[in-house]
This record gives sequence, structure tokens and C-alpha cells, in this order.
Amino acid sequence: MLLKYGTTAGLVALAFGLGIFVGHDSRLDAQAQGRVFELRTYTAPPGKLDALNARFRNHTRRIFDKYGMKSIGYWVPADEPRSGDTLIYILQHDSREAAKKSWDAFRQDTEWKGIATESQKDGPIVSKVESVFMNSTDYSALK
Repeated sequence: MLLKYGTTAGLVALAFGLGIFVGHDSRLDAQAQGRVFELRTYTAPPGKLDALNARFRNHTRRIFDKYGMKSIGYWVPADEPRSGDTLIYILQHDSREAAKKSWDAFRQDTEWKGIATESQKDGPIVSKVESVFMNSTDYSALK
């Protein structure tokens, strides 16, 4: 009985230990690679959200790709009052350093500068930008 209990306990301990080890590797996979996610929230002036969405749809996403910024998703709030003036999106970057380099290159892109100028010929289409960098948790489906 004691031997059986000891063997069972040993196997449970081994499985637990392997689970932690395996979990540790997968849990830290994104962090080991330095991968981060950036949550960005844009507030548009009254009546300008359609123009902001058009700029992202027609140009911005493609230029993000050019500089290694992977688009995860884009959303507008479902409820008023923010549904009429807010765009929320998430980008994936290889690291915080890569994000900085990508954003610097994006801002200097000649095509982007022309698009930004053209899209704002009737006034600014963004009044506020918020950015939050995020690391995946060990229980996140998206790592």
C-alpha cells in the first residue's frame, strides 16, 4: 500500500513538475521572444470617425504591414456616446524596441505623410490618441 501510494505520489509530483515546466515554457514564450501587444484608442472630432475608418481601411493597415506592425483587430464601441467617435485597435510587435523603430519609420514614410495630409484637408480626424503596451498572461488565448 505504501509503495503504491509512493509511486502514485511520485507520478503526480512528476506530472505536476512537468506541467509547470511545460507551462513555464509556453507561458513565457511571448515574453522570451519579446513580443508585445499595443492597444491604441483614437478619438475623432465630431463627424470625423468615418474619415478615420476610411484612412485605416484604405491606407494605414497596409503601411503598418510594411513596417512589421501586425494588425490584430479593429473595433468601434457598440454603445453611445463613444460609438460615434472612437476607434480601438491592437497591434502586435516583436518587442518594445521593434515597436519604437516601426513607429519611427511609419511616421517618416513619405506615402504616409501624404495620406495624413490629404485625409485632414477638411480638418483633423484625430483629436486624441491613447497607447498601452501589453504582455500576454499565461492564461491568454493570444500569446
